This record gives sequence, C-alpha cells and structure tokens, in this order.
Amino acid sequence: MKELVEFIARSLVDAPDAVRVSEIETDQLTTYEIEVAPEDVGKLIGRQGRIVKAIRSVVRASAARRGVRVAVEVV
Repeated sequence: MKELVEFIARSLVDAPDAVRVSEIETDQLTTYEIEVAPEDVGKLIGRQGRIVKAIRSVVRASAARRGVRVAVEVV
C-alpha cells in the first residue's frame, strides 16, 4: 500500500526524489503521510483539493479490497 501512495505522489510532482511517505499504524487505522518539496505541495493537493481527494479514493478502494482502513495526509 505504501508503494502505491509513493508511486502516485512521485508521478504528480516535479521533484520525485523529494517525496517521502511515512506509514503510521494504530489499532484500526493506517495513516500514510506524504511529504514533498514545498513547491510541489500545490500540485499534490490540486485545485480545491481534487487531486488529494482522488488519491485518497484510490488508496481507500485498494485498502477496502484487503479489509483494512487507511488515511492519506499531506504534510
């Protein structure tokens, strides 16, 4: 799952080497925190948050097939 988030984020930004994805696991939820270069934050979020919402939808759909709950955050 972490690889999926990282692949999507690297595909969207101008500086793919600056992308870092952290995985934080709690009892019932796994949170993926995406960290990118400051100039790429807008590209990852998109207008009115559309891009990050799409990323969240794709990751949640993939997680639902595996029976786990996930959240995606941009740091």
